[in-house]
Amino acid sequence: FELPLMPTEHQYFVTETIAEIKKMDRRLPSIADRDAEYYLRQEGKGLLVGAYERDVRFWAEKKTPLGFGHELLDDDLERIEANITRAIERVPILNEAGIKRVINGPMIWSPDSNVLFGPVPELKNYFCCNGIIPGFSQSGGMGLLAAEWIIEGETKYDMFAWDIARFDTWANKEFTKSRVADQYTKRYSIHFPNEERSAGRPVRTRPVYEMQNKLGAVMGLSFGWEHPLWFANEPGVKDSTGFTRQNWWLPVGKECKMLRNNAGIIDISNFAKYVVRGKKAYEWLDKVFANKIPTEVGRSTLAPLISSRGGLAGDFTINLIEENEYWIFGSGMAERYHKRFFYSVPFPEGVIFESMTDNICGFSVSGPKSRKILQHLTNTSLNTKDFPFMRSKRIELAGIQVHALRISFTGDLGWEIHCNTFDQKKLYSALLDAGKEFGAGPVGSRALMSMRIEKGYGSWSREYSPEYWPHEQGMARFCDMDKNFLNKASLENVLRKTPREEMYLLHLDESSVRESNADATGGEPIFKDGIGIGRVTSGTYGYTVGMSLALAMIKNVRPGDDVYVMVLGKPHKAKILHEPPFDPKGEKLRA
Repeated sequence: FELPLMPTEHQYFVTETIAEIKKMDRRLPSIADRDAEYYLRQEGKGLLVGAYERDVRFWAEKKTPLGFGHELLDDDLERIEANITRAIERVPILNEAGIKRVINGPMIWSPDSNVLFGPVPELKNYFCCNGIIPGFSQSGGMGLLAAEWIIEGETKYDMFAWDIARFDTWANKEFTKSRVADQYTKRYSIHFPNEERSAGRPVRTRPVYEMQNKLGAVMGLSFGWEHPLWFANEPGVKDSTGFTRQNWWLPVGKECKMLRNNAGIIDISNFAKYVVRGKKAYEWLDKVFANKIPTEVGRSTLAPLISSRGGLAGDFTINLIEENEYWIFGSGMAERYHKRFFYSVPFPEGVIFESMTDNICGFSVSGPKSRKILQHLTNTSLNTKDFPFMRSKRIELAGIQVHALRISFTGDLGWEIHCNTFDQKKLYSALLDAGKEFGAGPVGSRALMSMRIEKGYGSWSREYSPEYWPHEQGMARFCDMDKNFLNKASLENVLRKTPREEMYLLHLDESSVRESNADATGGEPIFKDGIGIGRVTSGTYGYTVGMSLALAMIKNVRPGDDVYVMVLGKPHKAKILHEPPFDPKGEKLRA
């Protein structure tokens, strides 16, 4: 595996002594000018000025020369002249200062400018900590966390955003170079919620990609895959960006209402998909996952994966599709991360474990009319008595052999339909054609986000994380403590402890969000009586329940309490809900 890293040149200069600074009895503050794209700080009795210029220059693109140590590169101040000019406008004394020295050296970047950190999942005892850009501010912390991971088996914090496993072989040289150029030149740009960068894309697409584009899909990137975020009225529309509600807000609402009133078709091909086969497949699964493993063909279960410290490393749907063959569905972006857990449990003789994510595609067909749509395409009865909730079957749909699972992340009546990748276009066309009669159409992932929060469902990397304990997330009921499984002892230890925080669903005051024209998105602090008590993990507008909603990790509260969520730095009054506003008893889900 080649690490997705690319070096660039980076320059700064140090001035001669500046008389005014020499007279001062204190140090000047450091400055990072986001608009003018330069940084400045005191260096000795002068100033140090550096810049992230738009004319990025790569260095040693193929490999670092073997004889290279800490040599500097040739000066090229003309390249950052525009940045220097803006710095002089802000700090005029720079115009009179002489330059003592110029430093131009290589700087190493990953595609998202975060560190590549952690054990390489495919290798034993091979640990990475590469691509550290701000060395002084990050190196100490990275060293501590690396020691924790190596000695204790896991860091105390959820480091997935820096985990090497967030990339795989799809992050090739071309992608990496393009993304690094984007990261470097926009180092000082303001980043907005839900922002999607176009650099290096597309890198991985599925057969329906062009078809979805023609339907008006606005695409996002997930573990290298292009996937629809939402559907515009015409092709070529792009996301606008900002902290308030953007151009996608109303169209996403239409998708949600279409699905809740009729039905919607969501591309869920991004889910990670695995198959486990063999006479001892059950034995292996039983040792890995915390919940009971199905023993009856067609049965499914929701099963947590427990981390080394007893947190939630993942949540999976496990389905016995036929005797000695199980299908597993999990988070797509965490597929490589989860390899570490899977490979830590030896496979019994004869057991075959393989990823099917590239070979299998899927669609969620959900909503009150989803059964009617699908029934038009199959002779298999989809009535509840014949096809209950959390059951699956291999059926023929529109002349295609598919794996149908009665489950829906929208919280509504629905099925997940999985097919071979080469059948994806044919299946998508059939579903869309059949849906027209019932007022159904394509739905993107932002609408799915809204609807799963209306139902109070958590999502991996937001609500489900190795930092959080199962009984803090309502997931302890899916852990069978009467059997042995991976990291059971750690789970037993944390279950004996009082939850530090718990997951709650909040309803933000309508007048507050109307005034700010913004919903929570994640990371906003939450206060009660002026004291910080938690933070938002996921936020959205619940279009079909008429509420601005947020899932959050909070301490020292009860349902019904009033709290304040700091959206865009302003307090928004919110109430902790007793139950999800959509189908709290699961009657529609099981209809």
